[in-house]
Amino acid sequence: MENKSNTELKRLEEAARAAWLYYVAKNTQDEIAQKLEVSRQSAQRLIALAVSEGLIKVRLDHPIAQCMELAQQLKAKFNLLECEIVPSDPNTPDSNHGLAQCGAAILERYLKSDTPKTLAFGTGRALKACIDELPSMQSPQHSIVSLLGNMMSDGSASAFDIVITMANRVNAKHYPMPLPVIASSVAEKQTLHSLQPVKNIFNLVKKADATFVGIGQITSNSPLLLDGFIDDSALEQIKNEGAEGEIISWLYDKNGQVLTNATNERVVSAPLTINSNKPVYGIAAGTDKVKAIHAALQGKLINSLITNEYTAKAILEMSVQ
Repeated sequence: MENKSNTELKRLEEAARAAWLYYVAKNTQDEIAQKLEVSRQSAQRLIALAVSEGLIKVRLDHPIAQCMELAQQLKAKFNLLECEIVPSDPNTPDSNHGLAQCGAAILERYLKSDTPKTLAFGTGRALKACIDELPSMQSPQHSIVSLLGNMMSDGSASAFDIVITMANRVNAKHYPMPLPVIASSVAEKQTLHSLQPVKNIFNLVKKADATFVGIGQITSNSPLLLDGFIDDSALEQIKNEGAEGEIISWLYDKNGQVLTNATNERVVSAPLTINSNKPVYGIAAGTDKVKAIHAALQGKLINSLITNEYTAKAILEMSVQ
């Protein structure tokens, strides 16, 4: 695109936005026309242009300028190793459209490596969506390890555990953690951590070449509450203790400092690595997640980010307040 004029580049950018809304966010041409403030015929032409210019493959292959600029600003502000910003649907900033495809593309990059890799994973909706976008692959050289338990307090399986699902899709050796996410007591946690298989998993986590985690908000729709790991009274308690977010169930405050409290004392998950020298990808977006992501970035609980335009702008706005 080096030889194209500014007008042509601007037109391609519009085409890329229209194509993203159509192919990824599943908008109709009428909805796209309304969102981009153009006629329906113009929207149709923009989508056709994206196709004719080869921007459309399996994923949208166009670095939208604003997304790239936001990524650079976030990388500079928080000293990130990597940052990927996907476009936002103007009417649904909380949508995970695009995050899954972007996350899957990064995962695919690691899985296609001939060199054996160890990849560590949290759980959650955003990560599960990434795995759902992965193609079937043969990656027996790699190891996939879970950062936290895959059991509810009653022994049932967590709905958003992904390690087994992913391993079946990409044919990699996998290490699930058949433990509760939060132990019933500190003594139970110590007993679980003393098991040799758990020690082996934690050693693998320490050696992971890349880590992928979701970021949970501490609000009335906190994943910890919705998924049954804590109840309403426990949610109020951790709010009062200053919890702003959670990563693999570890609670942290608005500055990204891991809390010393009764809940964290019972969290069975692998320890968080602060300011890791290996990529730790946080995958999250939406109005409810902004404060939790900002805090995680400040505390260096993550050093790589996959989010959308809306969330990226909100994080940067928080940073200048």
